[in-house]
Amino acid sequence: MKNKTQTIREIKAWLSTVPDLQASELQLLQRDSRAGVQKLLQSFLREKAKKQQELERLARMWKYEEKYRDLGYQWIAGVDEAGRGPLAGPVVAATVILPPDFDVTGLNDSKQVSEPERKRLRDHIKQHAIAYGIGYVHAAEIDQINILQATYLAMRKSIETLKQEPSLLLTDAVTIPQVPVPQRAFVKGDTLSHSIAAASILAKTARDEWMRSAAQKYPQYGFEKHMGYPTPDHLAMLERWGPTDIHRMSFAPVEKRMRGVNVAQRP
Repeated sequence: MKNKTQTIREIKAWLSTVPDLQASELQLLQRDSRAGVQKLLQSFLREKAKKQQELERLARMWKYEEKYRDLGYQWIAGVDEAGRGPLAGPVVAATVILPPDFDVTGLNDSKQVSEPERKRLRDHIKQHAIAYGIGYVHAAEIDQINILQATYLAMRKSIETLKQEPSLLLTDAVTIPQVPVPQRAFVKGDTLSHSIAAASILAKTARDEWMRSAAQKYPQYGFEKHMGYPTPDHLAMLERWGPTDIHRMSFAPVEKRMRGVNVAQRP
């Protein structure tokens, strides 16, 4: 900023090009009596604080990877799943090994990220990850072994497809049975670890793609909108059309429709 005689429009354009303010520039803006300038300054400072908070969040999410690398674990993998709650479609798990220098800009739990950003992150992860694997367990098998065991199975499948064997697994609040690799589980792990967050992105996007494909086969259900979750629209379509071969027959709302019994009133 050259001087106080700049117009508000000029100051706005200038602020959009600078990453930070020098002390003299900040003081000059603070002394400017124009309300428009003060509004611009406060907006700039809020955005600066927001960016700093995001940088600190991203740095914190390397905490566990850095801790366990220091302990000698070279190939640290994050594991997460998508699709435990839906009435239709598979449960999908992903496992991801990220390099230490991976660009984590925007990476977060998949539920906290917009769909376009999830797709960008998916492509970025697949391009730069050391290794990743995705595992699917479909509705018929979910009905046979229950959703918890199906989730574990999907996770094991995703681990088995890795091109690099992991030396440690970081998981989101679960310990996966029948896996010989050491594990560490963290509640809300997809908000605490970049490796788990990356796995959540791949699991979510893979499952969404699968459900969009299913929507072409069953267009009346709107699977591309609700992804099989028990939304009012999905329940209404289930009542009208009955279950498909991708519905989980053991889940109460589907079982109710199949048997014509109010499950909640059973002894």
